[in-house]
Amino acid sequence: MNVLILTGNETRHKYFRTKMALDKRINVLSSYCEGVEKSLQTRTESNPEASIIELMHVDARTQAEDDFFGISLKAMKDLSNSKVIKKGEINNPRIVEEIASLDADIIVCYGSSLIKSELLEIYKDKFLNVHLGLSPYYRGGGANVWPLINEETDMVGATFMFIDSGIDTGEIIHQVRADIFLGDSPHSIGNRLIAKMTDVYCDIVANFEHLTSEVQPISDGKLYYIKDFNKNACEKLYKNFSNCMIRDFIEQVDVKKLPYIVENKGLNR
Repeated sequence: MNVLILTGNETRHKYFRTKMALDKRINVLSSYCEGVEKSLQTRTESNPEASIIELMHVDARTQAEDDFFGISLKAMKDLSNSKVIKKGEINNPRIVEEIASLDADIIVCYGSSLIKSELLEIYKDKFLNVHLGLSPYYRGGGANVWPLINEETDMVGATFMFIDSGIDTGEIIHQVRADIFLGDSPHSIGNRLIAKMTDVYCDIVANFEHLTSEVQPISDGKLYYIKDFNKNACEKLYKNFSNCMIRDFIEQVDVKKLPYIVENKGLNR
């Protein structure tokens, strides 16, 4: 399967593209990696009104990524054919033309800007995206931090979908919930999920021709924007962890009826 990757250029994105390119079932033609100009850390550190807890949150997030993925990255050979571009440049006509000319079997997206170009039509039904969140229950920015703020720990996960012009609105292919353990932080939960997501994404790509159309979840859901995560939200997040939210979730999850998520039968081959 000849694949083209559209992603970011933070540590988690580097791990994702490198790990996928090492999968013997996948041939990565090129990886277009958007820069960190608008990353959470960049935005927070450049915001003069950012609170101490927000600054500590992004520092801890960056350190946790380095701790979780850094050793693997040093040990893995990078076959992803990466090309770093500026944030938002994925919709530049020159880049779009370049991507189209590569004639990939499918495009795989994780963490890039919203696609607004004719690539949506050129690669219709062959353009995959992963949303870190369980759509349609949680959509938009930070869709895995908001369930932790809202004390809905069972709603942390990842959604694989066909991409369209909306915000996390494409047909859902498959979903996974996060694995959560006693002693977890928001960052350990998130990084473990990214590692799991990467493995599942490889399976989806390798089994692309066998994927089945599944019943879609129905929910009005919650839509959050980047601006919604502020000092109050950050304080509530860490208050929940200090109030034993993770312990309570682990004790109750076996008896709790969890909302429906999509599980693709084509991955059980």
